[in-house]
Amino acid sequence: MNQPLAKQRWIRLIPVVFITYSLAYLDRANYAFGAAGGLAEDLQITPAISSLLGSLFFLGYFFFQVPGAHYAEKKSAKVLIFWSLIGWGILATLTGMVSNVNYLFAIRFLLGVVESAVMPAMLVFLSHWFTKAERSRANTFLILGNPVTVLWMSIVSGYLLEAYGWRWMFIIEGLPAVIWAFLWWKLVFDHPKDAKWLSAKEKEDLQYALEREQQGIKPVKNYKEAFKSKVVILLAAQYALWSVGLYGFVMWLPSIIKAAPNMSIVQTGWLSAVPYVLAVLLMLLASHYSDKLQKRKEFVWPFLFIGAIAFYASYLIGPDHFWLSFGLLVLAGGAMYAPYGPFFAIIPEILPRNVAGGAMALINSMGALGSFVGSYVVGYLNGSTGGFGASYLFMAGSLLISAILTILATKQSGNKQMKNNALNVS
Repeated sequence: MNQPLAKQRWIRLIPVVFITYSLAYLDRANYAFGAAGGLAEDLQITPAISSLLGSLFFLGYFFFQVPGAHYAEKKSAKVLIFWSLIGWGILATLTGMVSNVNYLFAIRFLLGVVESAVMPAMLVFLSHWFTKAERSRANTFLILGNPVTVLWMSIVSGYLLEAYGWRWMFIIEGLPAVIWAFLWWKLVFDHPKDAKWLSAKEKEDLQYALEREQQGIKPVKNYKEAFKSKVVILLAAQYALWSVGLYGFVMWLPSIIKAAPNMSIVQTGWLSAVPYVLAVLLMLLASHYSDKLQKRKEFVWPFLFIGAIAFYASYLIGPDHFWLSFGLLVLAGGAMYAPYGPFFAIIPEILPRNVAGGAMALINSMGALGSFVGSYVVGYLNGSTGGFGASYLFMAGSLLISAILTILATKQSGNKQMKNNALNVS
């Protein structure tokens, strides 16, 4: 019978991880509000240039995913995230001080570079502290920083824009990351063996449970071998297409809502928050039942399929029925977020620890490319067609293919997982 593992891990680590990722997401996503709230007008940025600026973050985000995961696994996630917090806080604050669009290009790209290591490093960090039976929930509490941040950011940014303008919005929302870096340094440890708040017995039980899981996984020599795996390749393509839909939605939802008749920036902020309320609820439910049932793909592809259908239905209804169309966008947004926890639990269950972090980083970097394409192409389609119908179809198609690739990728890994589960419970 399994020994209960230290419950204080959830209380001591998850809030810190959640806040850290929330600050990262705040400083990458508030550009959409800045653009809608006067930045584009003041700097004379055209819709095409605004699309490029919004998506340029993800191009920088692409480059240092794998090196970041490697550093986190071999050296220290704690150190890497500490310096990342300081770097992105400074860059986000500088966004509010630019007067030339060329500086904004550099800042958005560098912001992506600095933040690129955060997600894979966090996933590596959580894999050092939480077991397979807990991992979907742990991942979900990390990634909840995404929709929860957009939820409150949508409201707060609307008020900041109205009261102080876009420059002070970026400055006020950028500085907390620098301050939080020092709290992060004080509160976390890379490995359970270093934590003074765990007893010797708790450290031993946790370490044993984590090592026992690794025994049921086939060894993989290096990153090259892992990256050639069919499962990793398919999941990388899947996540790229998923991110096309998700970040096309995130980056352009405020502009879509703002285009409705008689819509103020504060109303836009409140309505932009609604999809993320549903996202939080669905993420918690999906991760809970994914861990409880020890199933992953069943909590990934159906949500992506629902998101695709909701986008397509919103396209069919059209802009003349705003509230019905908006309701379908809320459903699409919630469904796209729901599978994150189960999805990022797949790789550590089929690849050993020495390469799992790198594989997750590769997948996340492909997601960054998808995010770049999604945020840029959706903006381009909105500008070139003068409406949102084409971008809805684009996001729907991307999510549909992503759902299909999830089934194909996890089909061949299903038997491996069943064997591993049998080994772990025997």
